[in-house]
Amino acid sequence: MTKEKEEVISSNIKIGASEKFVRGLGYVIVTIYALMCIFPFLLIIGTSFSTEAVIRNYGVQLFPKDFTLKAYEMVCRGGLIWKSYILTITLTVVGTFVGLLVIAMTGYALQRKDYPYRNAISFYIYFTSLFSAGLAPYYLMMTQTYHLKDSYFAVLLPLLMSPWLIILMKNFIKQIPHEITESGKIDGANDVAIFAKLILPMIKPALATIGLFLALGYWNEWYQSSLFLSSKVDVKPLQYTLYEVVNKMDALKNSVAGQYVTVTDLPTESVKMANAVLATGPIVLLYPFVQKYFISGITVGAVKG
Repeated sequence: MTKEKEEVISSNIKIGASEKFVRGLGYVIVTIYALMCIFPFLLIIGTSFSTEAVIRNYGVQLFPKDFTLKAYEMVCRGGLIWKSYILTITLTVVGTFVGLLVIAMTGYALQRKDYPYRNAISFYIYFTSLFSAGLAPYYLMMTQTYHLKDSYFAVLLPLLMSPWLIILMKNFIKQIPHEITESGKIDGANDVAIFAKLILPMIKPALATIGLFLALGYWNEWYQSSLFLSSKVDVKPLQYTLYEVVNKMDALKNSVAGQYVTVTDLPTESVKMANAVLATGPIVLLYPFVQKYFISGITVGAVKG
């Protein structure tokens, strides 16, 4: 073996070793960062199973000293939370499906070069993302004009679409060559068939990305409920129900009736932790199924404007 070949082989070995070192170091850093992100959630879970006395004396607990389910019993008492779960799941599924359909159709129409009003409508959508009339006109419009007071449509409709999601979808569909639409027309397909059979299968990453945003919006919704759903509505979305549970616990703690109960007997802090677990658990389990589409969808859709 010549000296030159030996040098090439040794350099390849060195490069391979350096690559393995860098890759291993990257895995270690990512693992540490992942543990740093998941550690607070583990603290919340551990604290939710701790007694109020332990929390007050020792702070949050990763491994509860006095294991108890009292916080979850307080939150689930009466079964109202399960009705809120069903309502929130229904709003999330229906809102995400309808919102995806509307946003996909809007984004597809706005990127069509043969649509004459696409620039004007795009400007209108962008303009609405910069300016707002304010809370009072919005409340009057929803209650006096649309008569949506104490209606679940007051929660469902405002979250169906947003200017940013439309722009994201439009930018993603821009990556699809216009010749695909033209080929569909040559084969005799109408716009609905082209959209359903040619465009939708090609925008799965965008659908997963925007669907995740919509689902998170509906799952975490409480503001619209606080504005338009009064005490006349028996079942409210999950987040607002949990918010009311915490408020009732604080009110009981500070009330005259609370003076006859030991403060440590009221699981105020552990109830807050249990609320966080019940509110975030299901949506956290959903994310791994759409992660691969989410990353590619938000990257491609945000490149070009």
